[in-house]
Amino acid sequence: MSLTAAVRGFILLLISLQVVQGQNGWGVTYTSRVICAVKGSTVEIRCSYTYPSTWKGSKNTVEKTFWFVEKKDLEPVDLTTESEYAGRVEDLCENNRCTLRIRNLRESDSAVYRFSIITNQDVYASEPVTLSVTGFQVKVSNIYYYIGYIWANLECLSSCPPTSRPSYIWYKNGLKSPKQGDSFNDYFYPKESYACAVKGYENSPSPSVCVNGQACNTVAYSERSICAFKGSSVDISCKYSSNEYYAQSKFWFSPERSHQDLSTDSQYSGRVVVLSPWRGRSTLRIPDLRDSDSAQYLFKFKTRNFEWRSSLPGTTLTVTERELEVQVIKSSSGTKLVCLSSCLLTGHPTFVWYKNETEIQGETSASHGEYVDSANNYSCAYDGYRSRPVYGPKLPFVLMSPSGDIIEGSSVTLTCSSDANPAANYTWYKRNQKLLIETPQLVFNSIKSSESGEYFCTAENKLGRTSKSFFIDVKYPPKLPSVSVSPSAEIKEGSSVTLTCSSDANPAANYTWYKRNQTLFQGPEGRYNFTSISSEDRGNYYCKSENQYGENKSSPLSIDVQYAPKLPSVSVSPSAEIEEGSSVTLTCSSDANPAANYTWYKEDEDSPKASGQIFNITVVRAEHSGSYYCEAQNKMGSQNSPLLILVWAEFEYSGAWKSAATGTITVVLLAIILIAVFIWFKRNKSDGGEKPDNNAQLNMGPVHDVPSDTAHPAEEQHDLHYSSIRFPQNPEDALYSNIGRVQPHRQTEEDEDMVEYTAVKTPGLRRQEVGEDLFALYSTVNK
Repeated sequence: MSLTAAVRGFILLLISLQVVQGQNGWGVTYTSRVICAVKGSTVEIRCSYTYPSTWKGSKNTVEKTFWFVEKKDLEPVDLTTESEYAGRVEDLCENNRCTLRIRNLRESDSAVYRFSIITNQDVYASEPVTLSVTGFQVKVSNIYYYIGYIWANLECLSSCPPTSRPSYIWYKNGLKSPKQGDSFNDYFYPKESYACAVKGYENSPSPSVCVNGQACNTVAYSERSICAFKGSSVDISCKYSSNEYYAQSKFWFSPERSHQDLSTDSQYSGRVVVLSPWRGRSTLRIPDLRDSDSAQYLFKFKTRNFEWRSSLPGTTLTVTERELEVQVIKSSSGTKLVCLSSCLLTGHPTFVWYKNETEIQGETSASHGEYVDSANNYSCAYDGYRSRPVYGPKLPFVLMSPSGDIIEGSSVTLTCSSDANPAANYTWYKRNQKLLIETPQLVFNSIKSSESGEYFCTAENKLGRTSKSFFIDVKYPPKLPSVSVSPSAEIKEGSSVTLTCSSDANPAANYTWYKRNQTLFQGPEGRYNFTSISSEDRGNYYCKSENQYGENKSSPLSIDVQYAPKLPSVSVSPSAEIEEGSSVTLTCSSDANPAANYTWYKEDEDSPKASGQIFNITVVRAEHSGSYYCEAQNKMGSQNSPLLILVWAEFEYSGAWKSAATGTITVVLLAIILIAVFIWFKRNKSDGGEKPDNNAQLNMGPVHDVPSDTAHPAEEQHDLHYSSIRFPQNPEDALYSNIGRVQPHRQTEEDEDMVEYTAVKTPGLRRQEVGEDLFALYSTVNK
């Protein structure tokens, strides 16, 4: 019965303004602090509470709330653990609103009730709420006796005064009367009895009262409701009275079946026994109870002048299966166990308690208050029937579905289960992380690689807590590889360089290094090492990581090898004859990284002639003759080119001399050819046909115009014109043919390997002093 319903039904007294008790942030708000209820009904005591979020300088958190009955000099005890309330009390709390519900109220439930809040910092107890449990009474007053009848005033009273005007029901000799209101005056016969009730609560009427205050016709039942186990035996009793001494018949019946005597009913025949230990008392005993025996039972008697036909309720019997349950209750004083039955056991039943199948001696109450260890199991017994044991959760078992490897993106469900009574509540955690979910199942709809790790399933009930770990290993193909080079600074030719490729993958990836499309290395390490890197190793590299679930390629990694300039090469432009007064361009080039800077030098001169890759002589003059070289330099080093000899040639000639020189050159050239052919035949003949030496290879150079011997007087015969044939040892040496001015410089064999020749022709006639210059004709054959 709810509080509001009780008010409407005249069950509760005083619904006043809200009552708030508390201070410093602590408080309990009641709807009423004085409550009156009728015996056998249900009452609800409601409240809401507040507490400070910070107390004594620390965070204040509620750990438990409970109701208790105020008892002098005794510690507060959670009402749900009290044996006299077992099975009748509910403590309902949600969002700081709590309700104490007590069913089947007894007069002994009249008491002072309090609400307590336990936090991690303190304990708070509210102001009291007074509950009075009572019934209705019929009061007879203003009695006037007349011959054969009585004038009197009848009033329906309760210790709980009404807050509204309820509708009253009156009963005369057990039958409903047309009288209404809480009181009335009338003439009554002396043998009549009256009872009253409030409409809506007809099952809680007042006892029947004799108007004359003496003997009259009444029936009063010992219990309004009885619960019994199936297969057990039950006694249903009543007291009756009559103004006539002798009752002609008396029997029990059930209105759900008929109004006939149960002893003649086929369902009860042979099973029921009616006991009458003394006059005015009757007991119906029903052994071997069945489910069908659940019904209301009434007593009827008949005298010579009267028959009791009651509209008043009798005793209601409820037959249930034999069910005992151990309820686990946590209180401020520790864990307590209460033995609950599917029936509210009347009187003072005796229980037997067991721990690990061994009887606990001396414990016979409905509650077990000794220390409770979650490692043990506990059970209770009553009337030969034993409850299931209660115990803390066993080590949980985790089942993964589907089984096998966990692939990234797939759906995975983990189910946690544990043998526990009461049933366990489950919580999932991940290591070093907060709570994930409070259900037995942890579901990943599309699992990610980041969700790999150790998970914990915690099973907990009021007796204890235990956990089980489970490792999730998510398999996935390689992620985009990352590539790096060591050292990360500039890479010098000849240094040791390591390329490293790494990729997040499960299982670990195998790596392959490529330069362009050429495979360089394969293996699980992902490192490729150059012990002495060269300039040819520069370029773009990439790696591929792969496992059984897929592969991925890295972005390109550019390797820039820095090195000193290689041997420079030089060139002359134009490559044909260069006339005095024309321009000459010398070009130097060298393979270098970073790009080289170029400087031009003339042999035996300290200061550079020019800088830059190209050296231009815009007007060629005699002083430009000489040996030139270029130097290529960068921060890695420098390198000089071979000597480049520019020879300036000067001639005195007339037109006739020029013709003679042309003829002479032709004759000399033919003579050289004939001599070479003659020597070749002679060697073949003398060598018996042996293969000629490959180191001697004739290579004729071009012949330029040279003045004839006849054009000079005898005193100038020391200006010799000659032809030379050289067979170099190195087959890679180039072929040079130059007509140049002979310098008074003696060339070594090494110098000649590094010398390049070119000819500068100067037109016009110039007289030379004797001994100033020598003219020579060079014809060089290089192999």
